Order: sequence, then C-alpha cells, then structure tokens
Amino acid sequence: MVELPSTSVMSPLLPEPPYLEPTPPTDLIFDDGEPLESKRHYMAIGVLIRSLVQAYAGRNDYFAGGNMFIYFSNKQVFNRDFRGPDFFVTLNTDGNRERQGWVVWEEDGRYPDVIVEFLSPSTEAVDRKIKKDLYARTFKTRNYFIYDPFKPDSLEGWQLNLEQGYQPLSPNDRGWLWSDALGLWLAPWEGALDREPPTGTCHWLRFYDPDGNLVPLPEEAAQQQAELAQQQAATAQQQAELAQQRAERLAEQLRQLGVDPDL
Repeated sequence: MVELPSTSVMSPLLPEPPYLEPTPPTDLIFDDGEPLESKRHYMAIGVLIRSLVQAYAGRNDYFAGGNMFIYFSNKQVFNRDFRGPDFFVTLNTDGNRERQGWVVWEEDGRYPDVIVEFLSPSTEAVDRKIKKDLYARTFKTRNYFIYDPFKPDSLEGWQLNLEQGYQPLSPNDRGWLWSDALGLWLAPWEGALDREPPTGTCHWLRFYDPDGNLVPLPEEAAQQQAELAQQQAATAQQQAELAQQRAERLAEQLRQLGVDPDL
C-alpha cells in the first residue's frame, strides 16, 4: 500500500468561474496544423489518455483530451492566442459526447480539473508562468502538472488553493505526485513503447493506482490477461497429466495384484 499524502486544509471550492458567453461563433478551428515538439511528446499524450481510460474502465463520467483547443472567451476566439493544454481531464461530464475541442460555453461553464503540460525548450517558460497563471485564475484547475519527456527528474505539480493560488505538491519517498482530483499517482516509468525510443528505454509519465500499482495501458492489460489465460491453461494441462499418471500407476498396481482395472 502506498501511503497517500495527508489532506491539507483547503479553501472550499467556489462556484464555477464566470466566463464570457459569446454568440456561438461559426469559425472555431480545432486543428491549426502545428506539429508537436517531437514524436515522444506526441506519444506521451496518448500514453496518458490510454492509461486513464484503463484506470477508469467502465466509467463514462469524464472526458480526457490531448492537444485539443479549449475555447473560453470572445477575446480568445478572436485572437486565437491559446490552443489548449497537452493533456487535460474534466470530471463529472458526459464522456459519451463526441468533441473536436473543449468549448466552455457548450459545457455549462466547465473547465478541466487536471492539466498536464509536456515541457520543451520552446514552451517551458510559457508553461511555467503564463499558462500556469491562466489555469489558476481563469480555469481554476485543481491539479496542474508539468513534465519534460526527455528529463526523468522534471516532474512538478501543484494543488489549487482558491485563496493562495497554486501550492506545490510534495512528492512521496518514490518521487511520485498525488492527484487528488483523479485519485491516482503520477510518476515516470522507464521502458520502451511502440519502439520509442528506437533503442534502449526512456521515461514515460504514467498513472499508478492508490496502492502503487502501475495502471497498464489497454494493450498491456490485454497482454497480461492473455498471459494469465495461457498460464491457467498450462496449469490445467499439468493437472490433467498428473491425474492421468496417477490413474496409470493405480491400474498397474491392480494388475500386479491380479485385478483387472478395467472391470
């Protein structure tokens, strides 16, 4: 059992923040064609989404998005100066709805509860200051995390205090950070996924359950189930062979005593 961090005294959550509800525009864009910083950045987003899908299997009361536009005001729609976070989760929402992006005035004023930004040399300053301020003051996002996929010791996170802003999260003895919004740990995991990197390993940001178990990706879970089924089949085969051997030994003993085992 992984010891969960103690719950700090927090200000009660205030009502959802006000937002500027524009006349629904008809020219929202959801793809600006700009590539992510690297293949690993692109894959890291998918790893978190797939991991959360596995952690929340059977649930449809959340939405997880990656590299998606978030629209929240008339001004932002006009100047298009903010694309959206690398990864975000909104809880207590309809997870069955199809969305090209997250449009706040179409989501009852809801903003993401958790945001993760994957750092790069060109984005780190913005992620640490401008976006962090936006997520605290406007979005009021409960948990904000940053991580550089090329630097395994770079994970940082914050918990929102509505009076004091973002307060740093303290890692546990393994260096993991707890998301109270998700009920999961975040931590780097060393390995290779889909031949990235081409040789060796790297550190992917992954989710761990409250007991400290790695949340598998769906394909990892399927492989584990297949291996378990294979092990169970092998065990059943061994048990059948042992039973057959015992029956043959008993039959031979009966023959030696002059008893026909088939009668």
